[in-house]
Amino acid sequence: MPLQQREPSAMKLVAGNSNRPLAEAIAAYLQQPLTKCLVRRFADMEVFVEIQENVRGADAFVIQSTSFPANDHMMETLIIIDALRRSSARRITAVMPYFGYARQDRKPGPRTPISAKLVANLLTRAGADRVMTLDLHAGQIQGFFDIPVDNLYASPVLVRDIKERFELSNVMIVSPDVGGVVRARGIAKRIDAPLAIVDKRRERPGESEVMNVIGDVTGKTCILVDDIVDSGGTLCNAADALLAQGANEVYAYLTHGVLSGGAVARITASKIKEMVITDSIQPTEAVRVARNIRVCSIGTLMGEAIQRTAHEESVSSLFD
Repeated sequence: MPLQQREPSAMKLVAGNSNRPLAEAIAAYLQQPLTKCLVRRFADMEVFVEIQENVRGADAFVIQSTSFPANDHMMETLIIIDALRRSSARRITAVMPYFGYARQDRKPGPRTPISAKLVANLLTRAGADRVMTLDLHAGQIQGFFDIPVDNLYASPVLVRDIKERFELSNVMIVSPDVGGVVRARGIAKRIDAPLAIVDKRRERPGESEVMNVIGDVTGKTCILVDDIVDSGGTLCNAADALLAQGANEVYAYLTHGVLSGGAVARITASKIKEMVITDSIQPTEAVRVARNIRVCSIGTLMGEAIQRTAHEESVSSLFD
C-alpha cells in the first residue's frame, strides 16, 4: 500500500505573562487563537502551568520575552516548554522577542559567569527545539546553542518608519558607541544615509562620559540607532554631544526598551526630540504617556517569521 502523506502539524501559539499584547498581535496576524494555557503562581510564588488544550503532535511556539522581572519570566518560559514537551508536542520553538541575560555573553573579569550560555543550556534542557529572537545584543550567543537559532532584525520596521517621517537627504545615522557600528551601518545602508559614531568612555558601571563625535553632523537631523536602551544615560549624553557639534535635531530608534529605574524621566527631560522603541518588551504606563517616546509594533514581523518557520520556508529572506 502507498504511504499516506502526513498532514502538516497544527500550529499552537502559547503565551506567557511577559507581553500578552504582543502575543495577541502575533495571533491576530496569523489568524490563530492563542492556546488556552493557565500560568499562575502558588502562594510562595512558585510558577504553575497547565496547557488546557490538546497539543499532541503540534508545532508549538512559546511567545515570551524575558524582560522585568527577568527571572520570573525565564522560569515561566522553561516550565511552559516542559509542559509542552510532556504533552507530546512535536516541535517547540521558544519565541523570545527580548532575550534576557544577553549582555552577559563573556567573562568581564575573573570569577564571573557567562549567564547567556547558562540560559541557552536551560532552554535546551527544558525541551526547546528552536529559538527565535530579535536583535540579540551579541550575535555570537547563537553559538551558545546546539539547536537552531533565528536571530531576527527589527530594521525593516524601523527603516519603514524612518522613511515615512524624515527627509532622508538631511538624515545622518549615528551609533552611540563603537560597539554598535555594524548595527547602525546596516540602517544607514538601507536608507543611503551617512554614518557618524559617538566615541564614549565609561568611567564606572551605569554611567557614561561622551568624549568625541566622529563625523561631521553640522546641520544634520541625527538618528541614534541601538539595540537596547536601559538607563538612557548613553543616549542622552550622545544627544548632547551631537547638538554641541552642530546637529539640528536628535532622534533615537531602538529595538528593546528596557528603561529601568528613572530612564523614562531621563529621556523625557533630555534633548532627544523623539525616541522610538518596539514592543518587544511590553511598554509600561510611564512609557505610554511619555511625551517623546513612541512604540512601533513588531507583531507582523514576528508573526510572519513564525508562519514561515511553521511552513519550513526561508526566514532570512524577510530581511533581504
